[in-house]
Amino acid sequence: MHIEFSEYIKDFKATLKDVFHQRYDIHQFSKERSLPPVALRDIMAKSPLSVAIPEAHGGRGVKVDECLRMLSAASYESLPLSLTFGINIALFLEPVAKYANPAVKENIFKRFLEKQNMGGLMITEPDFGSDALGMQTYNEKVGDLYNVKGTKHWQGLTGMADYWLITSRGKNANGNLNRDIDFFICDVSEPKQQIVVEEYYDNLGLYMIPYGRNKVNVQIPSQFKLEPHSSGVKMMLDILHRSRMQFPGMALGFIKRMLDESITYCNERIVGGKKLLELDQVKYQISTIQSAYTIASAMCFRSSTNSGIENDLANSGIEANTMKAYVTDLMQEAAQTLTQLSGSKGFKMENIGGRGIMDSRAFQIFEGSNEMLYTQITEMLFKLMKRKKEFNIYNFLKEYELTSKSFAYFKEYINFNVDTDLKQRKMIDLGKVFSRIISLNFVLEMQEKGFRQDLTANCIELLKLDVSNLINAFNSKNTVIQIEDYNENSEWYNFI
Repeated sequence: MHIEFSEYIKDFKATLKDVFHQRYDIHQFSKERSLPPVALRDIMAKSPLSVAIPEAHGGRGVKVDECLRMLSAASYESLPLSLTFGINIALFLEPVAKYANPAVKENIFKRFLEKQNMGGLMITEPDFGSDALGMQTYNEKVGDLYNVKGTKHWQGLTGMADYWLITSRGKNANGNLNRDIDFFICDVSEPKQQIVVEEYYDNLGLYMIPYGRNKVNVQIPSQFKLEPHSSGVKMMLDILHRSRMQFPGMALGFIKRMLDESITYCNERIVGGKKLLELDQVKYQISTIQSAYTIASAMCFRSSTNSGIENDLANSGIEANTMKAYVTDLMQEAAQTLTQLSGSKGFKMENIGGRGIMDSRAFQIFEGSNEMLYTQITEMLFKLMKRKKEFNIYNFLKEYELTSKSFAYFKEYINFNVDTDLKQRKMIDLGKVFSRIISLNFVLEMQEKGFRQDLTANCIELLKLDVSNLINAFNSKNTVIQIEDYNENSEWYNFI
């Protein structure tokens, strides 16, 4: 029988504080590659990953709200630690709980609970990043085994994970690769399932997490192949969309830390006989982080009711992309703001704001770069507009489920007809606009349940300002392109 989650998370937060601030110095090992094994052991002894293991297998039951609160608790102290949990939860444990053969689950979950094992996901290849469907890693069935071969890279927990979910495409009799995607559970403790790390990367942020290039040449028993409910591509979309809907959990703790650090520093710092917090611009800057905190909270609130493994999220791209792209932009902005407010102190390696700039920067790139996700939001909404033959943005959003509460706040900016044949840069502008309006819908849903109104009122003002600026950018001509041979006739000193 598990203790109440509120007690469990309180104890876990106390453990993190103890590990990072009493027993070890987080500022010291944040400068070094990987987390010291003793620190990781003390954290994992609390079984944080039990939140993503079904009750039937001894876990806490894969409840989304518990997973998100666990990620937030970790990211308040350490964003890399939270990402480590996020990789395990969204990219390994939840897919296994949902799609693995029942015969193989028991032992996997047992090892996570009793031996603190970890798991990751291998999709990205050196020549195929966002174009995952073009992957060249292939599998061939020989008897009761699948031979899986290829090269994968930029996998978080490279050389550290005990299990990997490996994506590949089946090779047919003609030697061609199938269009569909297969997922295999690879257990690196087995002799014929060892992954060779060809190179470790010197990643720019997230020092605690090892990344690198992996050579895959393994033999996996057929019962360790995931079993899609329809197609492998739909399964991959379901997994990735669920993962994107968990980004707000990682974001929330991080943004809250940026907010708390900003308020503390600006209360203590005296400039010209005044607290920094008394300056008008500083009040505005802190209000932007509070707005980010409100939005991330609302996304967690929404995700808790919508993204459980019992739901099929393959078609939830608009919502998933909105959460991932917008909340990671907010993380980066919060880190930039704290660093700016901290002055010269923000430029020290041990400053959590400065470090947070690099740690959160990767979040805007991995699992789909934000420009790509904003473009996709616009493409998906244009498809729906064409189906309804409604090209006035305001009129369309009035009837659209994800904006039914928020559309009216933006009427003065979006009451116009849009041409759906747009340049990509304009698609990105519009994708950002849509993501803000959808996010306010989440905020309003949460406010109806009792979330404090002064925070939501500030959030509404800032979102209207943001949308106003984005619509101005969208309406500007902006046809500039890069100039080839820019070096010719462009050295300033020739004109003196």
